[in-house]
Amino acid sequence: MKTLYIIRHAKSSWKFDVTDDKRPLNERGLIDAELVGNELSTKVKSVDKILSSPAERAHTTAKIIIKYLDIDPSIFYLESELYDFEGRMVIDVIKKCNNKINTLMIFGHNHAFTSIANLFGSETIDNLPTSGVVAIQFDVNDWQNITVGKTLFTIFPKSLR
Repeated sequence: MKTLYIIRHAKSSWKFDVTDDKRPLNERGLIDAELVGNELSTKVKSVDKILSSPAERAHTTAKIIIKYLDIDPSIFYLESELYDFEGRMVIDVIKKCNNKINTLMIFGHNHAFTSIANLFGSETIDNLPTSGVVAIQFDVNDWQNITVGKTLFTIFPKSLR
């Protein structure tokens, strides 16, 4: 059994003259990430590995959310291939995950994350909103063999406000 948590970065700010990968979170993004982290703490029992896009908005979202989870910080890594908006590289990262990892949490970007949630999940979503979470469970022992799994739950910050 494999479980994947797909988490889109929180709302970012366009106020600053910085490159795309350096955009910080805005105030709503900071608040939503806290709300989602708190909600996830009631649903997530354990995580074996956490990967985040190195983009500032994804990395900051990950740091905020994982402080709510009872995890060892040594399982958190930045993964450059999650800075992907199409999804091919994200799928490669997931499918190449070590099979000793049963629960994987990833932080990244749209349109990739909505597409992947719809490709692998049993429920269709129109759009994974900023700070949104989709949890999918796969009845396989090898990440390489994942196909459509069962959507366990979604968390959208709008419903937590």
